[in-house]
Amino acid sequence: VQLQASGGGLVQAGGSLRLSCAASLGTFSFYKMGWFRQAPGKERESVARISRSGGITEIADSVKGRFTISRDNAEKMVYLQMNSLKPEDTAVYYCAAGREGWGTSEYDYWGQGTQVTVSS
Repeated sequence: VQLQASGGGLVQAGGSLRLSCAASLGTFSFYKMGWFRQAPGKERESVARISRSGGITEIADSVKGRFTISRDNAEKMVYLQMNSLKPEDTAVYYCAAGREGWGTSEYDYWGQGTQVTVSS
Protein backbone atom coordinates (compact mmCIF):
# COMPACT_ATOMS: atom_id res chain seq x y z
CA VAL A 1 0.00 0.00 0.00
CA GLN A 2 1.36 3.38 -0.97
CA LEU A 3 0.12 6.94 -0.78
CA GLN A 4 2.03 9.46 -2.85
CA ALA A 5 1.37 13.11 -2.09
CA SER A 6 2.42 15.83 -4.49
CA GLY A 7 1.70 19.41 -5.45
CA GLY A 8 3.40 21.26 -2.65
CA GLY A 9 5.69 24.19 -3.19
CA LEU A 10 6.43 27.82 -2.43
CA VAL A 11 3.62 30.31 -2.92
CA GLN A 12 2.95 33.87 -1.89
CA ALA A 13 0.26 34.70 0.63
CA GLY A 14 -3.10 34.83 -1.08
CA GLY A 15 -2.09 32.27 -3.64
CA SER A 16 -3.39 28.78 -4.32
CA LEU A 17 -2.07 25.25 -4.49
CA ARG A 18 -3.69 21.95 -5.26
CA LEU A 19 -2.32 18.91 -3.49
CA SER A 20 -2.83 15.47 -4.95
CA CYS A 21 -2.54 12.07 -3.37
CA ALA A 22 -2.29 8.94 -5.49
CA ALA A 23 -3.24 5.73 -3.73
CA SER A 24 -2.24 2.21 -4.53
CA LEU A 25 -4.98 0.65 -2.45
CA GLY A 26 -6.83 -2.49 -3.39
CA THR A 27 -10.27 -0.93 -3.29
CA PHE A 28 -9.89 2.80 -2.86
CA SER A 29 -13.55 3.36 -2.13
CA PHE A 30 -13.26 1.25 1.03
CA TYR A 31 -11.18 3.99 2.64
CA LYS A 32 -12.00 7.32 4.09
CA MET A 33 -9.25 9.78 3.22
CA GLY A 34 -7.75 12.64 5.11
CA TRP A 35 -5.26 15.44 4.80
CA PHE A 36 -3.12 16.40 7.77
CA ARG A 37 -0.36 18.92 8.27
CA GLN A 38 2.50 19.42 10.64
CA ALA A 39 4.39 22.66 11.05
CA PRO A 40 7.83 22.80 12.70
CA GLY A 41 7.53 22.56 16.45
CA LYS A 42 3.82 21.86 16.32
CA GLU A 43 1.68 18.77 16.58
CA ARG A 44 0.12 17.19 13.55
CA GLU A 45 -3.37 18.47 12.89
CA SER A 46 -6.24 17.29 10.77
CA VAL A 47 -7.01 19.63 7.88
CA ALA A 48 -9.77 17.85 6.00
CA ARG A 49 -11.29 14.46 5.51
CA ILE A 50 -13.67 12.87 3.06
CA SER A 51 -15.90 9.84 3.29
CA ARG A 52 -15.55 6.72 1.20
CA SER A 53 -18.04 7.84 -1.41
CA GLY A 54 -17.02 11.47 -1.26
CA GLY A 55 -20.47 12.47 -0.12
CA ILE A 56 -19.36 13.78 3.26
CA THR A 57 -16.49 16.15 3.92
CA GLU A 58 -15.17 17.79 7.03
CA ILE A 59 -12.89 20.81 7.02
CA ALA A 60 -10.94 22.17 9.98
CA ASP A 61 -12.10 25.53 11.26
CA SER A 62 -8.65 27.00 10.62
CA VAL A 63 -9.00 26.47 6.88
CA LYS A 64 -12.75 26.44 6.40
CA GLY A 65 -13.83 28.54 3.44
CA ARG A 66 -10.36 28.36 1.92
CA PHE A 67 -9.63 24.64 1.52
CA THR A 68 -11.73 21.95 -0.12
CA ILE A 69 -11.19 18.20 -0.30
CA SER A 70 -12.34 15.95 -3.10
CA ARG A 71 -11.68 12.48 -4.41
CA ASP A 72 -11.88 10.48 -7.60
CA ASN A 73 -12.49 6.85 -6.74
CA ALA A 74 -12.03 5.67 -10.29
CA GLU A 75 -8.56 7.22 -10.42
CA LYS A 76 -7.75 6.45 -6.77
CA MET A 77 -6.93 10.08 -6.11
CA VAL A 78 -7.70 12.56 -3.37
CA TYR A 79 -7.16 16.28 -3.68
CA LEU A 80 -6.81 19.27 -1.42
CA GLN A 81 -7.52 22.60 -3.07
CA MET A 82 -5.99 25.38 -1.03
CA ASN A 83 -6.94 28.97 -1.77
CA SER A 84 -6.16 32.26 -0.06
CA LEU A 85 -3.11 30.72 1.52
CA LYS A 86 -1.62 32.31 4.61
CA PRO A 87 1.88 32.05 6.07
CA GLU A 88 0.42 30.03 8.94
CA ASP A 89 -0.54 27.34 6.43
CA THR A 90 3.14 26.55 6.00
CA ALA A 91 3.65 22.90 6.92
CA VAL A 92 4.30 19.44 5.60
CA TYR A 93 1.01 18.06 4.33
CA TYR A 94 0.23 14.36 4.52
CA CYS A 95 -2.55 12.28 3.06
CA ALA A 96 -3.88 9.28 4.93
CA ALA A 97 -6.27 6.39 4.32
CA GLY A 98 -8.45 4.72 6.93
CA ARG A 99 -10.54 1.56 6.70
CA GLU A 100 -12.56 2.29 9.79
CA GLY A 101 -15.81 4.16 9.49
CA TRP A 102 -16.49 7.87 9.51
CA GLY A 103 -17.07 7.87 13.25
CA THR A 104 -13.44 7.13 14.04
CA SER A 105 -10.28 9.13 13.57
CA GLU A 106 -8.16 6.08 12.85
CA TYR A 107 -6.00 5.98 9.74
CA ASP A 108 -4.05 2.96 8.58
CA TYR A 109 -1.77 4.30 5.86
CA TRP A 110 0.15 7.54 5.49
CA GLY A 111 1.85 9.24 2.60
CA GLN A 112 5.33 10.70 2.73
CA GLY A 113 4.26 14.32 2.91
CA THR A 114 4.66 17.32 0.66
CA GLN A 115 6.03 20.67 1.80
CA VAL A 116 3.88 23.77 1.48
CA THR A 117 5.56 27.09 2.18
CA VAL A 118 3.61 30.34 2.10
CA SER A 119 5.62 33.54 2.04
CA SER A 120 4.28 36.80 3.38
